Amino acid sequence: MSAPPEEFYSDERWQNWLDRIREEDIDPENEDSARLLLNLQDDVAIAIAKIVTAADDGAIDDEEALSELEDIREVVLSEVDFGNEEKAMLIDGVQTSLVCVFYAAEEYVANGPADDAPVEEYVIEAGKAEEAEDLDSALGLVAAGGTRIIDGDELDMSVTEELEYGLVTEWVNGLDSLQSAMSDPEVVEEEEDE
Repeated sequence: MSAPPEEFYSDERWQNWLDRIREEDIDPENEDSARLLLNLQDDVAIAIAKIVTAADDGAIDDEEALSELEDIREVVLSEVDFGNEEKAMLIDGVQTSLVCVFYAAEEYVANGPADDAPVEEYVIEAGKAEEAEDLDSALGLVAAGGTRIIDGDELDMSVTEELEYGLVTEWVNGLDSLQSAMSDPEVVEEEEDE
């Protein structure tokens, strides 16, 4: 068993990403801009996946895992002041997607995977809860689906085609990053093509 990394994620790392976004002309329709935002999201999801994996492997205990998740959540979900409304909205979208990833990881560490249904069923039920304006239930259901992903289930993203665009689709976008992170927890390089 290898020793856990000293730090799974840092405020400095998050700030580096934000600085890049501040410096670049961000156009969500542009492939490079979209990739930058996705890399930012994936980078956080990878850190979360590593914490959950470290807890699963016994490298850290559950209490430490939950504490690490909380530390990262405080960094990543804190309000970002950009002075640029469009960029602020894009970062808000990334943060919204990641909310569910944090909940899923915390739920998994605390209680293990949900075992009532396949991951897609949780997503479909979450969509119904969102339509009924029961956002707490919707988030809980998507997070439960996320615990299934951490446990090795695959989420077929085509399930989102049946959903109205809204919070559930944003959260599922986060689960897609989590799924990638669980299958390939390689660190996204902060600096490419410099």
